[in-house]
Amino acid sequence: MEKVKSFRISPEVDLRNTETLRQIATQADTEFILLYTHSEAPVPGLFALERFIAIAEDTRAGLLYSDYYAVKEGVQTLHPLIDYQMGSLRDDFDFGPLLFYRTAALKEAVAAMDRTYSFAALYDLRLKVSQKYPVIHINEPLYTHIEQDTRLSGEKLFDYVDPKNRAVQIEMEEICTHHLKEIDGYLPPQFRHVDFAEEFETEVSVIIPVRNRVKTIEDAIRSVLNQQTTFIFNLIIIDNHSTDGTSEAIARYASDRRVIHLIPERNDLGIGGCWNLGAHHPACGKFAVQLDSDDLYSREDTLQIIRDAFYEQQCAMVVGTYQMTNFNLEPIPPGIIDHKEWTPENGRNNALRINGLGAPRAFYTPILRAFNLPNTSYGEDYAMGLRISREYPIGRIYEVLYLCRRWEENSDAALNISQTNAHNRYKDRLRTWELQARINRSRS
Repeated sequence: MEKVKSFRISPEVDLRNTETLRQIATQADTEFILLYTHSEAPVPGLFALERFIAIAEDTRAGLLYSDYYAVKEGVQTLHPLIDYQMGSLRDDFDFGPLLFYRTAALKEAVAAMDRTYSFAALYDLRLKVSQKYPVIHINEPLYTHIEQDTRLSGEKLFDYVDPKNRAVQIEMEEICTHHLKEIDGYLPPQFRHVDFAEEFETEVSVIIPVRNRVKTIEDAIRSVLNQQTTFIFNLIIIDNHSTDGTSEAIARYASDRRVIHLIPERNDLGIGGCWNLGAHHPACGKFAVQLDSDDLYSREDTLQIIRDAFYEQQCAMVVGTYQMTNFNLEPIPPGIIDHKEWTPENGRNNALRINGLGAPRAFYTPILRAFNLPNTSYGEDYAMGLRISREYPIGRIYEVLYLCRRWEENSDAALNISQTNAHNRYKDRLRTWELQARINRSRS
């Protein structure tokens, strides 16, 4: 008896559509189903199908996926994937182009689909299967795939906020929210009150962690010192033992009393650790505002707008809107990143699906000090946003306040697959921890 039936995306078989999955479930008469999510079918490795079947039978998994060989511009390289976690809620989680489903799990999940989607059916299927069956990563290359998307990691980073994908994102958010409700991870729009009563000598502090950014640090500093405000502000720069002349560049602004130049005594601080050092400094103001060392504020009233938003929206964190630019500050695609998918009612639930909240980010300092950022150099701001949103409202500003430079020295401009996997694995872990906390809260 045949054990596996295959389906692949084509003009007749659109796996993004719920009706297609219903048809597949109806036609499925084998124990397992292979879905190809690209028009070109991968080339299976020696005894690859037998390996999928064996592991599926051993683990009772509902969905399996494997590493593979990717062929880009004629060159074949190993493409390792990462393990699926509870917090792997990103709709762009990389399963590779081949999905191996247990037919019973697929049929059960499709039967539970009470809504029809045009773009997000596979996402709906994956989440429903994961509620009742293991999702197994086989960390062995079981097939070869010709890769069509040859963009660098930094060019792929913002696909989900491209305006042309808005209809897709609306469906994804609805599916994720429904999933969270089913597993007790959903939080209703009820928040703790934010009390701004604590007194500070300074109203706003801009915090810049920096290491070896001599080409850009002075632009960042000047964009802060040029701010026009009705309140007192300062600039706290945590210079993490720079060796390229950055320290000397910062020292040129020592005569300005608003500039506080800190060199940590420790040698074990990532960006998050530097942020904690700045936030706990006695000179830190009531609100701490982010500025990366290679970015700039786009207008002279950025700090005024952010500070006012805290009081107007009564929130513990404020996130603004930024413009993507090249090194010369010329706009580049995808242009303005405004994260308009955020809503006050559902933003903190949808935050578990997306990979970031936006910039510039600002925090009410007492709450920032209470939670602290993880001592990492990637995802530390996202971790804080998730933690704050669990209890407090996050405010949004949809005017462009910030210029985000995309250039060759960005930390995520051109990552190899191992680095990309490490970043994604860590953010999935952050989501897993946060989701576990929310489930515990809902069930207590």
